[in-house]
Amino acid sequence: MIQIENISFAYEKSSPVFQDLTLTIGSGLTLLLGPNGSGKTTLLKLAAGVEKYDRGRIRVDGHDLWKEEIEARRALAYLPEHPDLTPYASIREIIRFVCRLRGESPARGEEALAVLNMDRSANRSVRELSQGQRRRAVLAAAMIGRPGHLLLDEPLEAMDRRMRDDILVWIEGRVSDGASVVIVSHALDPFARQAAAAVGMRDGRAEFHASLPAAFEEKSALLERLARGLPPIA
Repeated sequence: MIQIENISFAYEKSSPVFQDLTLTIGSGLTLLLGPNGSGKTTLLKLAAGVEKYDRGRIRVDGHDLWKEEIEARRALAYLPEHPDLTPYASIREIIRFVCRLRGESPARGEEALAVLNMDRSANRSVRELSQGQRRRAVLAAAMIGRPGHLLLDEPLEAMDRRMRDDILVWIEGRVSDGASVVIVSHALDPFARQAAAAVGMRDGRAEFHASLPAAFEEKSALLERLARGLPPIA
């Protein structure tokens, strides 16, 4: 469980992104929706510990994200929208480092690289890779081990059809295992059926829908409205 408690955050003091935001995310697939600039990516960064909030607290499985960092961050896997990796390390070096952190064998890292068609490029340094290849490398790292919380920003972007299918199967498997998977995506169709909850972001507020309509047409209509920053139909 990820508990976001009374979070306030601003890149500039005069323009707060969030003020006293409270949100609890449990197991299952949760879609984080809203128009551009509504704070979706920022919220993922805060939950991943990439950005630090100005006030409040975030707990991961009861561990304070900034006071019990090792325990809290061990349970997290984060795919950023724009990966920022050490430029001179090779992909294989990064993946093996992640394997050591998560207590997994190097073979598990090689499997993840193969799924994303990065095994032949694994000895290249990060600075030699395209942005799309960097995204695949970071996603491969997220696939290693079984972290309980996946924070994925546009996980299907720049992926071909086969990779999209493999990623969706992986996400479905992690949800079945009881993980919490939080996804930001402009493409709703690949995730709509599996989504168990949704958060609509607008004007620095989060509207949490802990359950979604059982009828798929109603569910899709609600998700579409949230993605556009519109309130649900009463």
